[in-house]
Amino acid sequence: MIVSVLRGFWLRSLTASCVGLLGAVAAHAASAADCPGHPDAIGTSRTIVVDPRAHPVIGTMQYAKTLPLEDHEVVLTFDDGPLPKYSYKILDILAAHCAKATFFLVGRQAQGNPEGVRKVRDAGHTVATHTQNHPSGMHLLPIERSLQEIDQGIASVTAALGDGTAPTPFLRIPGLRVNDGMEAYARAKGLQIWSADFPADDWRDVSASRVYDLAIQRLEAKGKGILLLHDIQPRTVEALPRILHELKARGYRIVHVVPATADRPATPTEPPQWQLHPPSETVAISRWPKVPKFAAAGPAALPAPALSHLDWRTSDLAAHVARRGSDVPAALWPQPANLPPTSTASLPIPAASLFRIPESARLTLLASTARRADAALARATEASSAKVAGKPVRPDGRTATRALTPAGHGEPSPQSAGATAAKPAPQAKRNGRSVHVAGLKKR
Repeated sequence: MIVSVLRGFWLRSLTASCVGLLGAVAAHAASAADCPGHPDAIGTSRTIVVDPRAHPVIGTMQYAKTLPLEDHEVVLTFDDGPLPKYSYKILDILAAHCAKATFFLVGRQAQGNPEGVRKVRDAGHTVATHTQNHPSGMHLLPIERSLQEIDQGIASVTAALGDGTAPTPFLRIPGLRVNDGMEAYARAKGLQIWSADFPADDWRDVSASRVYDLAIQRLEAKGKGILLLHDIQPRTVEALPRILHELKARGYRIVHVVPATADRPATPTEPPQWQLHPPSETVAISRWPKVPKFAAAGPAALPAPALSHLDWRTSDLAAHVARRGSDVPAALWPQPANLPPTSTASLPIPAASLFRIPESARLTLLASTARRADAALARATEASSAKVAGKPVRPDGRTATRALTPAGHGEPSPQSAGATAAKPAPQAKRNGRSVHVAGLKKR
């Protein structure tokens, strides 16, 4: 029975994989057919319609949800335009591949180049907003200033469109630096805040090859998602054709996103589809199970001990237990078990030879002790002579003007050439012989 169940599960998985593969092949064939004159174009596989009020924030770089994409589906987004020098080249590259994208336009750029805004719209791309002046630290601005940036950006792009229509209610905050106040305001206005699922770091001072590598590597790690690019960077213009070509070679598909309207309802989706990697029934979820909440019938009241129960001074334990009464059970200490005595292993007695010091070592120790004693005696003799002569004595017991020779006689040093004659020092016996310290004579 288990074998039959496994065989059925394998057949269903194989069938689903084949259907998905055939769907991907059909989508690619349709995309190529929809882009005449460009057989290598990746095209746009499908368009999804989203309701900003139902999903006010998306993008796993900041939020738990993202767009309801299938595996190997990519949404292209471009920030900071329109800038004619580079934005028009981006539009030409997308047109050559029949790929649709979402452009988050800056209001000030739209005021300076309204034709570029209309070019984005006429090419069939989604026109979204990116605030008025693109402040880098928008989350640190006063909330009134932040909301003004949002409103002015929408107004500037609306004016640039020139036909009375407003841009789509998609908003991306510069640098993705959003706060709770901006999110609440966007939700109240029906705006959908877009983050991203992975960037290509094309706003940094990197090469076009690095932009290409990061886009492909991070997409492969995610499997699908929203790609964040900038249409005002020359490195993006250079990297975009390679990115699109590689996406097609690896089986990825471009998805276009538009907002829901009264005449265009949102694409039907299920809640798990809005997660980048929704949990599967065939994959174990590495979380601790929730502790169930049981309805307790009420704990039984335990008898409270009396003060007399704490009388430990009595030696008659039986009388003490009887005095406690029958309401509290007696908790006696367990009796120690009578274990048989264990035999202890006798340790070996160390031999006396272990503590003997070799004769050579004894001689060395005695010689060292004798030398130290002789040195100490010489220092003491010198210190005594210096005190008699009135000379300063160093901390080590030697005088500042001379040192003792091995023979025990002081010799004059260069610093003591003009010193006065020292008085004879007391005699001291060294190794059974008398030692005389001669005084220094003034020259």
